Amino acid sequence: MNPVINPIVKPAEPPEMAIVRGLAKLLDEAFTLPGTNKKIGLDPILGFIPVIGDLGSAAIGGYILMVASKLGVPPIVLWRMLLNLTVDTVVGAIPFVGDAFDVAFKANTMNAKLLAKSLAEPHRARRSSWGVMLLVGLGFAAVTIGGIAGTVYLVRWLTG
Repeated sequence: MNPVINPIVKPAEPPEMAIVRGLAKLLDEAFTLPGTNKKIGLDPILGFIPVIGDLGSAAIGGYILMVASKLGVPPIVLWRMLLNLTVDTVVGAIPFVGDAFDVAFKANTMNAKLLAKSLAEPHRARRSSWGVMLLVGLGFAAVTIGGIAGTVYLVRWLTG
């Protein structure tokens, strides 16, 4: 006899997810700011150490991407996760502004959620990631075209 498979029962999460969630919480939401309900983690705190702090946070965040790749997350979702980590690292490296940004932009938490969503609902995660990456690409194209057009107009204006 073949056992009946219950389609409602979801498969168990891989054990790596506990580590990913723990790292995301440590980096993004380990402490509550006194007098508020705002959570921060080690990421903005490490950001006060020039260069080394941001690179260290990025390296730990990179582990989440490695786990996602090992678990077979679709490439478009990995690209979206990499985008989150890159934005967090690049903007986070700006003195003071980057530290404030790190408090609000929780790349590791977003990436942990993307990983969990990709494992539970791969088609939805892939579709939403395509949408985000398409918007980023369109935004990049708009900025590039605007920059080129602005440069052309500036050169024409300066040369009469």
